[in-house]
Amino acid sequence: MSRPVPDGYLGAEARISSGPAPELVEAGYALETADAPLLHHGLGLADLAHVLALHEAGVIPAADAGVLLAALLELRDVPAEAFPYDPVYGDAYNSRERELERRLGSVAGWLHTGRTRREAGRIAFRLALRNRLLDLHEAVGGFLDSVCAQSAAHADSVWADTTYLQPAQSSTFGHYLGGFGEEAARHLDRLQLAYRWADRSPAGVGGVGGSRVPMNRSRLAEVLGFECPGAHTRDIMWAADGLADAVVAAAQAATTVDRLAEDLEIFASPGFGYVTLDASLCRASVLMPQKRNPYALAVIRAGAGTLVGRATGLLVTQLTPSARTDNWLHAYGEVAGALELARRVVALGAEVVRTLSVDRDALAAAAAAHFTGATDLAEELVLRHALDYRSAYRVVGRAVATATNSNRTTLTIDDLTCAATDVLGHPLNLDPRILHDALDPAQIVAGRTVLGGSAPDRVREHSRSLTHRHAEAAAWRQIRRIHARETEAHLIATALAVATPAGRR
Repeated sequence: MSRPVPDGYLGAEARISSGPAPELVEAGYALETADAPLLHHGLGLADLAHVLALHEAGVIPAADAGVLLAALLELRDVPAEAFPYDPVYGDAYNSRERELERRLGSVAGWLHTGRTRREAGRIAFRLALRNRLLDLHEAVGGFLDSVCAQSAAHADSVWADTTYLQPAQSSTFGHYLGGFGEEAARHLDRLQLAYRWADRSPAGVGGVGGSRVPMNRSRLAEVLGFECPGAHTRDIMWAADGLADAVVAAAQAATTVDRLAEDLEIFASPGFGYVTLDASLCRASVLMPQKRNPYALAVIRAGAGTLVGRATGLLVTQLTPSARTDNWLHAYGEVAGALELARRVVALGAEVVRTLSVDRDALAAAAAAHFTGATDLAEELVLRHALDYRSAYRVVGRAVATATNSNRTTLTIDDLTCAATDVLGHPLNLDPRILHDALDPAQIVAGRTVLGGSAPDRVREHSRSLTHRHAEAAAWRQIRRIHARETEAHLIATALAVATPAGRR
């Protein structure tokens, strides 16, 4: 059934003989128009840069350039929610074209010289993507700061570190937290790499292989504040691998916070009692008055799981022939939404860590139990009695089994003597002080002086190194924020200088 062609519907006079089906509007065009708030600001900048480039190249008459720039500057002052975006016209660019044609008539037609609507959209999206990557980068930095502060504060808080949630070796809680800081520092690197992809300019690429219109792509990239133009015109318009990099980096950052949150939920339970979440991050049960639920941790887990799903979905949508809309149709909103969700999750994780209350006494009590010094004792037998490690392991293991069967939580010299006789066929001449030192959690931790180890001084050293790495990342982020603000201000000032005053209504 033929439908009337909407006024201003792009290309209708050439190949499209009717307006879009309502079903297409609802399933496709509405989805594109929903991205308008995300793209609105960047579309305005892309339009201004394009008209200025045409003006500098002498393609557009000076008078028309002045009028068009004035109208674009006026539209720039209209917030996205007040702009007449209408899904019946397709994506946000088409609604902007219609509004300019309504205001300027044929003068608006200069805007499309040598440029597709996809180019304008890609520019706007990359500008928005850069901002969201920086916002997430800042949130990860905040999480890293919180971890560093708590790691340093608990550099000498002895506890029983676990693997498989089983007591493993005596360590420090600061060392445990420092591992999450190390991950966070790597996430800063990942986000900076994703930003590098977003910081390539699609401006001036024409349809696919470049334009015959004399456009200086390097100049356009500079005016828009990009680091440089994309090296290949088809790639910069259609490749979507950088989108996956950004969302996977976001999911990775949230997953690190999630892994800590899952540990903390266990550690905050009455069975452990190691930590307590701040009251502002908890929720009470409406039925059971004694309950204090660590609700923030559930929010973090839910967000991280959602982000893993979004990253997976984005990878799946890339399974399409090249230069198609399939893998871009949902991408703008999905990518931006994923980065924003990750920012909220990571920021919440930072607050959890910053306000976390740690029970040092509970940690120390657990560190002294469960035979967590068994490995150290076996190593002492190797170092002092020239036993191979497997034999030493069996001696200590037999002694631990004897104590456990006797419902004891510590070892005696007699346990080791009997175990050595059983395993080796002869007793060992053991110094009681060796047994004491090898089973003392504080002594154990003090000996972990290798680079990155759990000795308090090493933990503090690592915390300082993470703080330095974050300072470098924060400086990188600040430089890019300043550069974006300055180049935008310069672009606006240049457009104002060329705009015809009478053209501004």
